[in-house]
Amino acid sequence: MEGVEDRERNTESDTKKKKVVITIPSYQEVLETTQSKSATPSLFAPSQTFSQAFAFVKSSEFYSPPPASTTPSQSLQSSDSTAAARPINQTDVSSSSSSASTSAVASASSTQNRNAILVSHRQKGNPLLKHIRNVRWAFADVVCDFLLGQSSCALYLSLRYHLLHPDYLYYRIRELQKTFKLRVVLCHIDVEDVVKPLLEVTKTSLLHECTLLCGWSLEECGRYLETIKVYENKPADIIQGQMDTDYLSRLTHALTTVRHVNKTDVVTLGTTFGSLSHIMDASMEDLARCPGIGERKVKRLYDTFHEPFKRVVSSGPADPETSARNNAEPCPVSEDKELEEKDKEGESKRKKKEPELTVKSALSAAFAKYGDKVEKMNKKLTEKSNGETSTAATEAETETGKC
Repeated sequence: MEGVEDRERNTESDTKKKKVVITIPSYQEVLETTQSKSATPSLFAPSQTFSQAFAFVKSSEFYSPPPASTTPSQSLQSSDSTAAARPINQTDVSSSSSSASTSAVASASSTQNRNAILVSHRQKGNPLLKHIRNVRWAFADVVCDFLLGQSSCALYLSLRYHLLHPDYLYYRIRELQKTFKLRVVLCHIDVEDVVKPLLEVTKTSLLHECTLLCGWSLEECGRYLETIKVYENKPADIIQGQMDTDYLSRLTHALTTVRHVNKTDVVTLGTTFGSLSHIMDASMEDLARCPGIGERKVKRLYDTFHEPFKRVVSSGPADPETSARNNAEPCPVSEDKELEEKDKEGESKRKKKEPELTVKSALSAAFAKYGDKVEKMNKKLTEKSNGETSTAATEAETETGKC
């Protein structure tokens, strides 16, 4: 019996354990419990805005309002309002941050534009842009094709396009006006027959005071633009080569430009004549006396210093009658040939009458003069020796007579 009672008790306890009910609170109860608990904000949790994070400073004793400005609108506001300072709102902070960000972006874009080539929207699709690699470039609303600096710009022109539109370059230069100091016309030569179109482009650029740069490939044109942009703020002396200050190096640099003249020849000429002006005034005979300078070098030096810069085609004056005939009526072919033959005969006669001064003739003349001088010196020496012998003989005779 006792065992049966124990079993009944165990079953009752098991049923009680199984009948435990878990109550789930409702949504309103959860809201009430969360609102009733006032959790203190953590100092380590970051606030959404700057004004929310430092709003408690205004209620403290360490806060002092900012001084009022002197503008009339703010003075009226300060007189009307009783509060010392207006609280900072979230909208003010957002507007100030947005203005600061826009100013920063504008400054960054301006610096980028200064260091970049500004390309006009007209040049979209131009294959030249693929070859501008060493310098940044960006599209912008500019009058010129390429804005290379504050006072320099470039216009791109293809000769093939110029043959189709001959007036394009004139109207583009007229649009630029005179707002740029350096106006470059970058001409891409992509035509086989170059003479006539390039002459037209050269005339147009010269008449409008533009600098013409010709490129035979797109790579060369791109390199021109990159170089002008890189050297924008650099002085002009950086392109000039370094020259030595001493006189001998400058004289060497000047005389070695003459063909077949080397540095040793310059040293001998400098030691012989002393200066460049004396070398220029020297004759062919004087130049030939210098050791190590042969016929070819003498001819080159003399021609360099004495030939005119502009060569004259016609040696003699033209007859007024023949010129009048040429201007009035065109002569037939036979008459032209006769006139040419007469001119050639006259030139040959003049050449025969006036022999040209060659290096051999100058050297022969110099040696002849030198031989004459040697003969004169020998004669003087013989005369002196004869005089001395005669005086010695007379003195000997006088001494014998005395004896």
